[in-house]
Amino acid sequence: MRYSLIIAALFIAASAQAETPRDFLTRFEKEAGSPASAERGARFFTAKQGGEWSCASCHTDKPTQAGRHAKTDKPITPLAPAANAERFTDAAKVDKWFRRNCNDTVNRLCSAQEKADVMAWLLALK
Repeated sequence: MRYSLIIAALFIAASAQAETPRDFLTRFEKEAGSPASAERGARFFTAKQGGEWSCASCHTDKPTQAGRHAKTDKPITPLAPAANAERFTDAAKVDKWFRRNCNDTVNRLCSAQEKADVMAWLLALK
């Protein structure tokens, strides 16, 4: 019985490990079927995509700095992993925020290639 509890605890701990931003880059590149481009990611992040907002509208042109939500003025911690180690460590949060923010900025879900490109750019920031 005791060994069963230890094994169960180890299994739960292993499955609860946080992912890394590089893990998400790898996942999105695999889903896209092609390598990411940091240059494309920077362009996508700062461009208004047909609506009135871009990613930079809230996260700023320098996502190593704090931003503010364009509508609510709520503070937003830095997006770039180099400035905020908590970013891109939880799959549920990453999926949730890409879904919400893409719908706000491009009025659709972002493609895996777009996510990979943005991740590549964010990871290149120091």
